[in-house]
Amino acid sequence: MPATAGSVGEALGAAVDALRAAGVDSPRLDAELMLAEASGLDRARLAADPGGGVPATAARRFGEMVRRRLRREPLAYILGRRGFRHIELAVDRRVLIPRPETELLVELALELEPRTVLDVGTGSGAIALAVADELPGSRVVATDTSTAALEAAAENARRLRLADRVSFLPGSVPEGGSFDLVLANLPYVAERDWPSLQPEITRWEPREALLAGPDGLDAYRALVPRLSSSPAVGLEVGEGQAAAVAGLLRDAGFARTEKRLDLAGIERLVVGSR
Repeated sequence: MPATAGSVGEALGAAVDALRAAGVDSPRLDAELMLAEASGLDRARLAADPGGGVPATAARRFGEMVRRRLRREPLAYILGRRGFRHIELAVDRRVLIPRPETELLVELALELEPRTVLDVGTGSGAIALAVADELPGSRVVATDTSTAALEAAAENARRLRLADRVSFLPGSVPEGGSFDLVLANLPYVAERDWPSLQPEITRWEPREALLAGPDGLDAYRALVPRLSSSPAVGLEVGEGQAAAVAGLLRDAGFARTEKRLDLAGIERLVVGSR
């Protein structure tokens, strides 16, 4: 019999108490996911047998994960992955963790069915790879100014067997490129809002993928004027920024603009078309 270090229920109880005291938003869920990862068992099996023993090796792994989470390291970095649409992405500190609201950009692509797509600021490759996965007839190009992010995105593409469907390029908008649809989730956090963000963001995620000047719009002011050859664009924005970004699109010749809400009722996606 392998050595054990207490029961599942005891391990989870202690972890939940510690995580809650540290201010973690979802202490029970996080503890269950980390113990499942450490033990190689799924959450349902752990829940069905709270009296079962936790092997000593799994307990050590779990303890280290909990210590990382207590330092407010994001759960996705601890687990090394994050689900997005129908794919699972490897994530680490090179890239921003994909958020559910970013799926709105993929939904726009599914709606328009473009032949060519540009994903600006690809990060982990979430948008580009999800579009390639769900629109197999599209040609996707993904760009980023971060070499480390491009490496992470390319690794995800290879692991998901989508490397032949997405081209990764350094920079922003490729010179001479013409795309039916441009998608972008660029930095949009205003400097004044930085101190109010959770430690998971400010201490761990790449600052350059988040901050964008005094009002959070610097990245879009730089991008939008370069999109004159594209018939349609979808931009993810922060709360309260949709009207200003729609104005940038109209100034750049996009005669029609539309704002779409995320599940929290926030104007999160600005669509421009000619």
